[in-house]
Amino acid sequence: MSLPAFPRPLAALISRLPAYPPSLAFAAALNLALWGHILPRECLTPIEGRRIRIVAEDLGLRIEFMLTAQGFRPCTGRQPADLVIRATSGDFLRLAARLEDPDTLFFRRRLALQGDTELGLQVKNTLDAVDGPPQLLRTVAAAVLGKDSSASGG
Repeated sequence: MSLPAFPRPLAALISRLPAYPPSLAFAAALNLALWGHILPRECLTPIEGRRIRIVAEDLGLRIEFMLTAQGFRPCTGRQPADLVIRATSGDFLRLAARLEDPDTLFFRRRLALQGDTELGLQVKNTLDAVDGPPQLLRTVAAAVLGKDSSASGG
């Protein structure tokens, strides 16, 4: 099952908003995962100091962050990102809940990388090193995406 299309007027509004507030929330969530030992710090070393931008194309949402010695921090989006990852919100949810493999989405042209492709591979390897997603995330993904959550679309 695919998610219904996000209303274009709302996506247009979201795309005009500054990237900092959602980036701040995303960095805080990553820090909780880091400090809760869900994200293994030793696997994150290759991405330290690198700017990563995530774009949920259907929402017009941009999130930019980087890892520092103190943890994840949001970025303002004023400087170029080392890596830009683009997909729909549904596909990002499928990735986070491990309902879809990033390679599959990439080869189906539903996940796009721009910039440092080696950094993209390091991000993928970091995600692969993380134990499975929490049950809560899988439950939310199943509720949002429907029973057949691995079906294409989104």
